[in-house]
Amino acid sequence: MENIGSVAEILKNKGNAVWSIDPDASVFESLKVMAEKNVGALLVMKDGRLVGLISERDYARKIALLGKHSSETPVRDIITDRVITVTADTSIHECLRLMSGKRIRHLPVVQGEEVIGLISVGDLVNWIIKAQSATIDQLQSYISGQYAA
Repeated sequence: MENIGSVAEILKNKGNAVWSIDPDASVFESLKVMAEKNVGALLVMKDGRLVGLISERDYARKIALLGKHSSETPVRDIITDRVITVTADTSIHECLRLMSGKRIRHLPVVQGEEVIGLISVGDLVNWIIKAQSATIDQLQSYISGQYAA
């Protein structure tokens, strides 16, 4: 399979803004931040360290469906605390394999102990679409004789 890039290329394109919340904040507060930032997940950070991830899926399954109250439940009670991370050097294909195999939608990007970004399955799909589009354009140019070697 063709190498279509690495996490570093996605972060360079999308930026490495990371939105996070404290584990002691309420789930309701995390939902407000997700809505304000238009994201589906937040990193859960304590004293600058990654301790988990909270997503809209966590809210739906662990609060709404169980009849709990988001304003009374701390984030720490519903987070995914065994977070799978990648590095900037991780390939797009490896990220897709991890997300598919582990049934996850978000991967924090780390450099040592520091979080340097967050990628989603949507980021990967968009990257692949752009890569395939560029390949198609190159092939069309080649076939039509406009390809500059």
